[in-house]
Amino acid sequence: MTQQRVRQLRVVVEAADYDEAVRFFRDVLGMSEELAYAEGGDDRVVILDAGRATLEIGTPAHIREVDRVEGATVPSPAIRLAFEVDDAPVATEDLAAAGGEVVGEPVTTPWRSVNSRIAAPAGLQITLFQEAGS
Repeated sequence: MTQQRVRQLRVVVEAADYDEAVRFFRDVLGMSEELAYAEGGDDRVVILDAGRATLEIGTPAHIREVDRVEGATVPSPAIRLAFEVDDAPVATEDLAAAGGEVVGEPVTTPWRSVNSRIAAPAGLQITLFQEAGS
């Protein structure tokens, strides 16, 4: 096995409506603010803690199957974010109330998790998942 060189995965997203994206992910989804910088004017960035990060790589056929299983009414883009939460149905309701569009209602998947799909600010599509027994 090769030596692990990567220490952190950081997904960088450009958000035309910065304040809405920060509100949605920090204040509603509950990702804590790790760092924030403002260089003046409209030059702002916030780094939110997403817990443990992984990189999931799937074939187009696998991604289509996940779309089907999750009941997504909109196909996955090339990059979709997935967040593990304690209660996927409640988090789905919270994000929908905060302006997210539910494109896949919470379902129990064959791999025994409860998943839902949300169209989120900044043009992102996200999966919320709750592992069985959590």
